[in-house]
Formats: sequence, structure tokens, C-alpha cells
Amino acid sequence: MITVNTLKQAKLDQNKITMLTCYDSSFASLLDTCGIEILLVGDSLGMVMQGESSTLPVDLEDMCYHTRCVAKGNKNALVLSDLSFGSYEDSKEQAFVSASQLMKNGANMVKLEGGEYQAETIHFLQQRSIPVCAHIGLTPQAVNTIGGYKVQGKGDAAEQLLKDAKALDEAGASLMVMECVPKELAKKITKEVSCPTIGIGAGVYCDGQVLVLQDMLGIYLGKKAKFVKNFMQGQDSIENAIKAYIKAIKNLTYPDDEHSFL
Repeated sequence: MITVNTLKQAKLDQNKITMLTCYDSSFASLLDTCGIEILLVGDSLGMVMQGESSTLPVDLEDMCYHTRCVAKGNKNALVLSDLSFGSYEDSKEQAFVSASQLMKNGANMVKLEGGEYQAETIHFLQQRSIPVCAHIGLTPQAVNTIGGYKVQGKGDAAEQLLKDAKALDEAGASLMVMECVPKELAKKITKEVSCPTIGIGAGVYCDGQVLVLQDMLGIYLGKKAKFVKNFMQGQDSIENAIKAYIKAIKNLTYPDDEHSFL
């Protein structure tokens, strides 16, 4: 069984961590069998499963339902579930109530978006037996304030992103997702924080990688993001595509510069 300690050791051993989004029991079973270490029940389900234009309409009830489905199909992977928009921003106490619901439905860890201002909430949850994954860089729930889906941490903004990462790490984050971050900045953050980092559009130097499962299988509902690679190409089954994804991450051939922000 993959645990927080497993992930910490993977970072120390420089053994790359694999993560894919998952929203149902059947895919949970397949991904787990293939050896994916983390199943992310992402609020991306709003776009992938529900046809919404963003993650914002997803509510906590949706997240609990899909977390429960994934947990039932999983045996060994760590189940990471997103706290939905509006379910944790009001107070650290609200975050605890919401996170506890996800844990009761099978999550092993919860993920929340935001910079150093979330440090207090992360510390509060960690102290109450809820492991937390921080999410920095491009934070989809803030798409309306950051002006769309674009690279974060360029130029003068790099210093603030590094400051955010250190604050969240010191607060006790067990994991850190970095989305759409220049690869050299992601490399620096990965070296300076103690928790494992997972990149999505953040280059090869992160401690692991994540993609939306459907993107990895070549199913694009909108414009294909720069960091997305279709692993179904050259494969004769979904199972082999997943194994190719794992192999590419482990042997450092994905993401290459074509799939990174420089």
C-alpha cells in the first residue's frame, strides 16, 4: 500500500512518482494493477465527466461520490481527492469538515489550491490527521482571477512562487503539485522543499508527474495543452498506454522540452 512515507522515501531515493486522475472504480482497478502510485480524484471531473467549462461548478458531494467509487476499485495506490471550490476557503474549520468527508469516503489525502496564505489551513489539517497536498502555480479554481490557463512563476513572479512553496512545505504539506511552472523554477522548488513535488507542465525535475487520464489516452475535450502527450499512440490497449506512461516517467523521457515550459 502506497502511503505518505512511501512517497517521502521515493523522493529520497530519486524514484519518480506516477499519478493519474481517476473518477471511477473500473479505471481505479486498472491503474492500480498497472502500478500507478497515486490516483487523483480531481475536480477536473467537472470538465471531463460532467461537461462543464471549468472546475468551479463541482461541489463536495460530487467529490465524495467519485472518491468513494475510486476507493472501491483500488487496493494499493494512494487516493488523493480535491477539495472543491467553495468547500475550504472560508476558514480552516470549514476545510476540516470538508476534508473529513472526503476521508470518510476513501481518500488518503486531500488537495487544496493556493499559496502561502493556505499555510495555516494546511497546518490545521495536518495536526488533525489529514494529510494535505498543496497545489501551486496554475490553480484552476482561480482561473477567473489569474486571467486564464497560462504559465505561472515567470520573471518577477518566480520569487513569490518559491516563497509560497517553502511556506506550504514548512506548514506540513505531504505533497505538492506544481502546474504550468517553468521547469528550472520547478527544479529549484523541488530541491528546496522536503515534500515530494508532482509536476503537470512543470518539467522533468519534479519528483513525479500527473496528467488527466483522458488526456493521456488522447481524448481531448478542448485544446490540447502543451504538456500533454498521447500515450495511446503506438499501443494496442489502454493498459499498455498506462504502462508506457509509467515507464516514460521512471526513465525520465517524459516530460521532455516539447512538453515543458522553459
